[in-house]
Amino acid sequence: MKIKKDLVVRQVADTWAVLPTAADVLDFDGMLTLNETGVMLWKLLENESSLEELASALMQEYEVDREEALADVGEFVETLKKAGCIE
Repeated sequence: MKIKKDLVVRQVADTWAVLPTAADVLDFDGMLTLNETGVMLWKLLENESSLEELASALMQEYEVDREEALADVGEFVETLKKAGCIE
């Protein structure tokens, strides 16, 4: 999985927001915000990562077990898919 190339994450005040660039401006509907964990996972997805790699990163960063990490990553990825952020 990989983030679409015309989307970026930028910090706006105290919020991390997903913003479209170039042609995606017309296709991107709404606003997507991320917390710090979401930003960490987003950055991993910019260079293509699997669910396992994302879950492993969560387990290293936070004290969560594999099952919880995979569930959280699955929910995050599903949100990104619904928003049209993943290729």
